[in-house]
Amino acid sequence: MTYGKKLREQIAGPGTTPLIGVYDMYSASIAADHYDGMFVSGFGFAASHYGLPDIGFIAWPDMMAFVQRLRGAFPRHHLLVDIDDGYVDPEVACHVVEGLERIGASGVILEDQKRPRRCGHADGKQVLPLHEYLAKLEMVLATRRDMVVVARTDATDEHDILNRAKTLAATDADVVLVDGVRSVEWIRRIRDVVGDKPLLFNQIAGGKSPRLSLTELAQLSVDVAIYSTPCLFAAHEAMHSALAALKVADGRLPAVDSASGVGVQAATELLERNIARLRSEPEGVGV
Repeated sequence: MTYGKKLREQIAGPGTTPLIGVYDMYSASIAADHYDGMFVSGFGFAASHYGLPDIGFIAWPDMMAFVQRLRGAFPRHHLLVDIDDGYVDPEVACHVVEGLERIGASGVILEDQKRPRRCGHADGKQVLPLHEYLAKLEMVLATRRDMVVVARTDATDEHDILNRAKTLAATDADVVLVDGVRSVEWIRRIRDVVGDKPLLFNQIAGGKSPRLSLTELAQLSVDVAIYSTPCLFAAHEAMHSALAALKVADGRLPAVDSASGVGVQAATELLERNIARLRSEPEGVGV
């Protein structure tokens, strides 16, 4: 079974499939202990790899190299990859999709923003003319073999949101994402126009969308939920607190609880599990 088919079957099953945003190998190592699906977030990757905001700085070879490391360490997990606008050019988008599928990515998200691009929950987004995005999307769909393709719109005009969602649902894309949805009522309206096409919802702390549980999303007939930044933001808060406390303590490290604390032993045990995964290849899963 291919990685794409495996994710596609998961999405088609009951409930809402959660995919957790990871930004480096350490965050992925922790996420892998809790969930069987990961989302390679553009926001998180731009922040961790470049120290820059999610406004178009990502270079596709860097993203591809990261996904390759992830797949090697986590052979049994779903990996949905944010490829932004396909790195502008349709030919580049197709090349990236081919490469990611060879590596073993489960799927990609392709958006309709034009440059300069923005985080999906930021103000000032602009979208390509619909026919230009559809041409790029169709090229990507013709290129992929069995990878899941999520068609994403960042439209903000109410009429345009519904029109684009309906149009994307009529393509061969596997899933539709309208990013920055502001209310439950708008989830219902989008669900109505996309018909039976699987629907994805993006949750990001402090973003424009409501905070909803998986149970609530399932009741709204949302098929997939991506959590872009819980690991990144938790790390930010924890590191800030730890370093502030270290300064107050005049550089004396806190004692580590041997049962539940994180020190060199706990961190090493976490990373050793990745070696075990590398030595245990999945049976019947590939591209």
